[in-house]
Amino acid sequence: MKKNSSLVAIVGGGKVGSTLAQRLVEHNLADVVLLDVVEGMPQGIALDLMEASGLEGHQHRVVGTQDYHDLKDADVVVITAGQPRRPGISRDDLLKVNAKIVMDAARQAIAHAPEAILIVVTNPLDVMTYLAWQAAGIPAQRVMGMAGILDSARFQTFIAWELGVSVADVQTLVLGGHGDLMVPLVRYCHVGGVPLTELLSPEQIDRLAERTRNGGAEVVELMKTGGAYFAPASAVCLMVRAILQDQSRLIPAAVYLQGQYGLRDIFMGVPCYLGRSGVTKVIELSLNPQEMSQLHQSAANITQVLEQAKLLAGQFG
Repeated sequence: MKKNSSLVAIVGGGKVGSTLAQRLVEHNLADVVLLDVVEGMPQGIALDLMEASGLEGHQHRVVGTQDYHDLKDADVVVITAGQPRRPGISRDDLLKVNAKIVMDAARQAIAHAPEAILIVVTNPLDVMTYLAWQAAGIPAQRVMGMAGILDSARFQTFIAWELGVSVADVQTLVLGGHGDLMVPLVRYCHVGGVPLTELLSPEQIDRLAERTRNGGAEVVELMKTGGAYFAPASAVCLMVRAILQDQSRLIPAAVYLQGQYGLRDIFMGVPCYLGRSGVTKVIELSLNPQEMSQLHQSAANITQVLEQAKLLAGQFG
């Protein structure tokens, strides 16, 4: 693709990838290359999206491909490829099948777009982000996983419903791994500047926090044939916007920790600033003992799965 504007490459043309492609062009953010191994599928999605361009009023291009050469000079590469969640399958169950897919995708994508920022969406998210970083061989600040922003958005929605208020007035923050041990930080949540603890009882907050932890599984159980894709695509789109427009947005994402929160050599969801160079700064919040304990419990779970992943990574080269 001839580069006339920012270019985002999406590896994986499933529901998250195709919905993200739609978001990016219709929000006038970038041209898109959509890559998938299924012959004709990304080309068909690209054609369908392009036929809507006049109706949506944008000038951006979408190209479908099976060839990594078409990712040349991409500004951002988003990896959504891999087996999605289904009922009864946890994020960690996806480890073996998705590890090779993600590592191959990261390696080939960066070979053709060596300056790109890499965003990983494939589950288990935190571990896949680590493997992608290893495979790509690029600085950690240019690699991140989409997790905390989605989990925070789910918590935000549930709180707004509970209170019967505009979701726009609700601010939330969820840290930790993208799984059952994520840590909603209630002390940092508010509605129009009013602390959440002033508006909801501890029992209500606990119930909403638990629903947030199971947010992805709830969608999977309802849909039965796959997982969420509208909200994940919106979450990635916000991250891409922050990067391409160098917005320095403060959002939670799975980023590499080198001592922050007492954790090292792990990708996990924490607040960070995102800009054109990727993760420009990791923010270390002051956590109370309970919050820190929960965060470290989440990290321990990631580390356990990561050790399995590293063995697999050795098999894949």
